[in-house]
Amino acid sequence: MRKQVQNIVAGSRLTLPVTIVYTIGVWLLCGLLTNHLWLQFACFGITSYLMMVLNNQNALIRIFSRMVSCAFLVLSCAASFLYASIHGNIMQMLVVAAYLLLFQSYQNRDAVGIIYYAFLMLGLASLANPFILYFIPLIWLLTATNLLSLSWRTWLSSLFGLITPYWFITAWLIYQHDFSPLAAHLSPLLDFQFPIRYDHLGTGELMTWALLVICFLTGVIHFVRKSSYDSIRIRLLYGFFIWMDLFAFALMCFQPQHNDMLLRIIIINTAPLISHFLALTSTKFTNVAFFVLTGVILFITAYNLWST
Repeated sequence: MRKQVQNIVAGSRLTLPVTIVYTIGVWLLCGLLTNHLWLQFACFGITSYLMMVLNNQNALIRIFSRMVSCAFLVLSCAASFLYASIHGNIMQMLVVAAYLLLFQSYQNRDAVGIIYYAFLMLGLASLANPFILYFIPLIWLLTATNLLSLSWRTWLSSLFGLITPYWFITAWLIYQHDFSPLAAHLSPLLDFQFPIRYDHLGTGELMTWALLVICFLTGVIHFVRKSSYDSIRIRLLYGFFIWMDLFAFALMCFQPQHNDMLLRIIIINTAPLISHFLALTSTKFTNVAFFVLTGVILFITAYNLWST
């Protein structure tokens, strides 16, 4: 099959370094130096590294390609208005760390330690943003159906991992004789917005959401059509990404006030899907789609940089 430009880019060893330089440039334009976003930048850098490890350890794309890391970087750049949040960057970093651990438990119903640390990461992530707890029941279900590693022992281990951070916090609050900080942290979980309102979302955020929907649908349609070429394990891992994405999109439709957290989750899960499409297709149509998608991402990134 004749290589298109998209295949050359997807398989090149220069793609990731060039994307990193581009990402640093976006961070500088967002105020890395002037607004002292060093902690946020460090968390984002660790998250990007963990995404690269996630791809390499699990061979998410069956050819040599660093598109998963590159897609994560450029999609994050398109949502550059998220950069300023320290809590958001910490949460995103811990979620990717949890994925990395969870995927190591594949088909191992005795992976008590790995599952504990994976859910410990999610518990810590919930301290940065409690709304990540909405995803816990789904992650339990996917651990059973897609990772095939849920048993009574691993489920109890996951529960202990999830509540471990709260044990330490509760001990401190008992010492302080004041439980109001914990109550204030968790009470918004029961605060559902009704009627649903989207007027707080700006044009840049809406364009970013539209971009992610297009990337998600493109990646899912391609993967469903071509998944027979991948191993069963890879199909199950991509199923994990797809269900997490679908749930995040559903939450966005009904609870758009969680825009900041949901965008970060969707970027994590959409990056492998669109990367699979870009790296493993090779037609004139998909090559044109690659250029159009690149242009749209650059436009949205420029718009969000200009408007923030």
